[in-house]
Amino acid sequence: MASGDDNPIFEDDESMEKMTDLVAVWDVALSDGIHKIEFEHGTTSGKRVVYVDGKEKIRKEWMFKLVGKETFTVGAAETKATINIDAVTGFAYEYTLEINGKSLKKYMENRSKTTNTWVLHLDGQDFRVVLEKDTMDVWCNGKQMETAGEFVDDGTETHFSLGKHDCYIKAVSSGKRREGIVHTLVVDNREIPETPE
Repeated sequence: MASGDDNPIFEDDESMEKMTDLVAVWDVALSDGIHKIEFEHGTTSGKRVVYVDGKEKIRKEWMFKLVGKETFTVGAAETKATINIDAVTGFAYEYTLEINGKSLKKYMENRSKTTNTWVLHLDGQDFRVVLEKDTMDVWCNGKQMETAGEFVDDGTETHFSLGKHDCYIKAVSSGKRREGIVHTLVVDNREIPETPE
């Protein structure tokens, strides 16, 4: 007979339920890091649960209306996010994520125009450096950095430190109207290639 375990296959009903109701997962790259958004939708109970980086943001247990939207914030800047729940056919649903009122795809396309991202490895640690071009704010691993701007012959330099490393982002005109200003990250006098997101 069994050795005392009533049901050795399932840990508990709640973790099983979570597995079956998880309908969508998105990774969203913001200045303060890449955030994971998970959405549970119980199509029989109407349950809706939103998790951001593993933390529960919204929980609604019983909803008679299975379609609609859930709005919440993501990241240090509390960026507005909305999950749209639409019926496709019968009991099939489509889930779309909007960030700041734009589809995730449009938001990321626009973001690549307004930010530069570099990923580098220093002193055994990974760093993700993001420049917000409109404000010249610099973020590293989720924290906004203290910076000092300086004018140089061919443009500007925005200086900051990563541990004991001197860093700056150099902004130089490309000389071409369509390209505009070119931003380069320099760490310990070495150029770091930009990382596409």
